[in-house]
Amino acid sequence: MKVIKVSEELPYSIDVVWEVISDVTRCDWVPSVNAISLDGNIREFTMEGIGEVQEKILINDSENHKLQYSAIKTPSPLEHHLATISLKRSGEDCVFDWISEIAPEEFGEAIENGMKISFDGLKQVLAQLD
Repeated sequence: MKVIKVSEELPYSIDVVWEVISDVTRCDWVPSVNAISLDGNIREFTMEGIGEVQEKILINDSENHKLQYSAIKTPSPLEHHLATISLKRSGEDCVFDWISEIAPEEFGEAIENGMKISFDGLKQVLAQLD
């Protein structure tokens, strides 16, 4: 299993970052997704270059600022996928941690690229809110 981590201190309050992250139907920070639908705790979307994806939202905890989800349907034969985004206060700023576990490892590079592109998209969305 491959573990991928994106971590950075952001110059925004934890509440502002959480407002974007916790809305699991929001896709303006994910450049390759145009719309996300939600049915219970299952979100579904089509990702450019990848296809139809379904993810199960496991945790969306506003008190602890933690979002965890797992891909349950993808065009690629994943054996395991678990992603966790957690936010922590750092003074008036926010520390953003995003960890994904992926198996088989051969899909790790694609997941890592998607995470980096999405994180850049998140920073663009946050800059517009500022």
